[in-house]
Amino acid sequence: MIDLSTLSVGDTVVSTEIPLSRASLIDYAAASGDHNPIHWSERFATEVGLDGVIAHGMLSMALVVAPIAEWLGDPGRIVDYRTRFSAPVLVPDADAGSPATPTAALSLEATVAAVDAEAGTLRIDATVRAGESDVLSRTQIRVAR
Repeated sequence: MIDLSTLSVGDTVVSTEIPLSRASLIDYAAASGDHNPIHWSERFATEVGLDGVIAHGMLSMALVVAPIAEWLGDPGRIVDYRTRFSAPVLVPDADAGSPATPTAALSLEATVAAVDAEAGTLRIDATVRAGESDVLSRTQIRVAR
């Protein structure tokens, strides 16, 4: 388990790339019950004005917090998690591969942004990008020390 008392504002705690595939979207749809065709049908997604099939917002949120929970060693230490959806995460079809072939990735950089010694918490701010786009903004995870 990470000793949070050793961290300072500005410390990077997680930096990773999280692969996404159409199979990721199918798995999440099955688990969540969200079978909206914008998450699996290229034709439908473009008909409603999207550039293609997009990942579920809540899937993106879950994929971002998972490495942070793993780094903490105890997901129960996360006491608050918030973000703003700022752009869709496009997940193209795998031309020659299977639906499980990753065709997109979320880039995650999480750093200590604030230490509240009185409350016994840290605030972790995360930058989340897909390609050149910030897809989640104002992403903050408050963790108990």
